[in-house]
Amino acid sequence: MRILSGIQPTGDKHLGNYFGAIMRWAEQQDEAECFYTIVDLHALTFPQEPAELRRSTLDLAALLVASGIDPDRSALFVQSHVPEHPRLAWILECMTPYGDLRRMPQYREKSERQASFGVGLLTYPVLQAADILLYQPDTVPVGEDQRQHLELARDVAQRFNNRYGETFTVPVATVPQTAAKVMDLQDPSSRMSTSADSDAGVIRLLDPPDALRKKIRSAVTDSGREVVRSPDKAGVSNLIELFSAATGEPESEIESRYADTGYGPFKADLAEAVVELVTPIQTRFAELRADETELGEILAKGAMKAHAVAAQTLARAHENLGLVAPTQP
Repeated sequence: MRILSGIQPTGDKHLGNYFGAIMRWAEQQDEAECFYTIVDLHALTFPQEPAELRRSTLDLAALLVASGIDPDRSALFVQSHVPEHPRLAWILECMTPYGDLRRMPQYREKSERQASFGVGLLTYPVLQAADILLYQPDTVPVGEDQRQHLELARDVAQRFNNRYGETFTVPVATVPQTAAKVMDLQDPSSRMSTSADSDAGVIRLLDPPDALRKKIRSAVTDSGREVVRSPDKAGVSNLIELFSAATGEPESEIESRYADTGYGPFKADLAEAVVELVTPIQTRFAELRADETELGEILAKGAMKAHAVAAQTLARAHENLGLVAPTQP
């Protein structure tokens, strides 16, 4: 089985990203042939500071390896390093109805907030479809917010196959049911997000231990002192779920252990559990970022693996379309 997943380089990654995607990516390497791409071209839908984009791309590459992505088992690569992505995207754009793209919920939401924006904001779901279809994946793990984008990729693949012959695998969406839903520590009604109004509610994977402890110590709880999950105790319920995700311990056992302790000892132990989780990631990250030569070699190796598959898919699409293949010198 082959799996394709991508992640944008912008924004410092947090525990929501880790439990929702990165940790699963590492686990999936035992189950499938995995292609993991840092989608730097997608970041260009809004203006980026060049130096910051370069830094965040390398940071993310190092963080993914430090979190368990094995370059010997998976293809970890930067999207712009594989030129077949924008080349296939143009072909798919030519056969994607404009109305389909205008109906994409993220386009509607973002375009309404912007007085001016580039056409890439409209067409990036087609680039996303190219990202997927180039690797002929059997399945694509997606969150609910990305399900409509995968449906577009499926529609594009089926339309192409029906018109020009079997070219693309039509992938199936998998929506993980067991991933922890990590909520903001200061606003438990909202998911943890890099765009949160307050940094105090976001636990970033590279936060120093003392900063991490402070954020958990000041996390919103609820009235009373009972460490128990309840619809009217969203704050402490969030922390219990986070504790379980960080340690693998069942939530019911956590409730039992802290039933009579109050919030103080519970938060202190949660903070140490999260510090223990991220410390080896931070250590390996620091090693990789200190040696950009090694990091570049890892990404070059991944790009070669990706190119070997993507080039075959693009050549098949060209042939089926009737494009003349270049003569080899």
